Amino acid sequence: MGDLVGIPLQVLFGQLLIGLINGAFYAVLSLGLAVIFGLLNIINFAHGAIYTVGAFVAWMLLEYLGVNYWGALILAPVIVGVLGMVLERTIIQRIYRMDHLYGLLLTFGLALMIEGGLRQAYGVSGLPYNMPPELSGGVNLGFMYLPWYRAWVVVAALILCVAIWFGIERTKLGATLRAATENPSLAKAFGINVPRLITLVYGLGVGLAGIAGVLAAPIYQVNPLMGSNLIVVVFAVVVIGGMGSISGAIVSGFALGVVEGLTKVFYPPASNLVIFLFMAVILLVRPAGLFGRNS
Repeated sequence: MGDLVGIPLQVLFGQLLIGLINGAFYAVLSLGLAVIFGLLNIINFAHGAIYTVGAFVAWMLLEYLGVNYWGALILAPVIVGVLGMVLERTIIQRIYRMDHLYGLLLTFGLALMIEGGLRQAYGVSGLPYNMPPELSGGVNLGFMYLPWYRAWVVVAALILCVAIWFGIERTKLGATLRAATENPSLAKAFGINVPRLITLVYGLGVGLAGIAGVLAAPIYQVNPLMGSNLIVVVFAVVVIGGMGSISGAIVSGFALGVVEGLTKVFYPPASNLVIFLFMAVILLVRPAGLFGRNS
């Protein structure tokens, strides 16, 4: 087995794979945050809790209804998206005209309520969720062992991110969404139902978190704390990519996951700090983020 600066290639590529997997979750969650902030101007701190809800919904579908992983991958984001739309229509819409701080405090409170309810009902030990049999096992590439499920997570996240980017940036529906959120008065004059579109956008954003929760369940188990452990890092990724930037969320999510993985190889003590160090540097050099636009 070869090595790079005294580090076995198997270790290096293994950490690269872990970095890509983490980056996949960073990208999908950051994408949902970017959609909500970019189109609705809401800092959704409940996003991590919604990610947790997605994992729990998948577990409940299997445990109580016998719905397998593939069914949950479709149903769980829909259920989470509907839940998000109900929250938007009943609570979130009340703070659209207020300062960003009110949205942050409100969604942070929602996150605490969701996490507390799940902890009370299921504890914090974690619930197992088996990966689908079709994706069990893996392949030996010679320099590393590649589990099929982890490869699937990376590919699924890439497909999802590209599809959402294309839908928002390159389609007529995406143009309508941007018009309805950037200039609602003009959009209403053209007969567009702006409140309905805003609700759908929020549902899409939290639905992405639900998908990430289902993808994560077989890897990290289903735990009420899984979202709170991730949300701060995801916000840092969003800031680095540019608040509200769809492409920034995708690129920075995958890239920073890989950087974090490589840091664990070359200097492990800095692996938990490297993303925040990047964020500090970016805020000093380019406050709007790598892909963001200055106000």
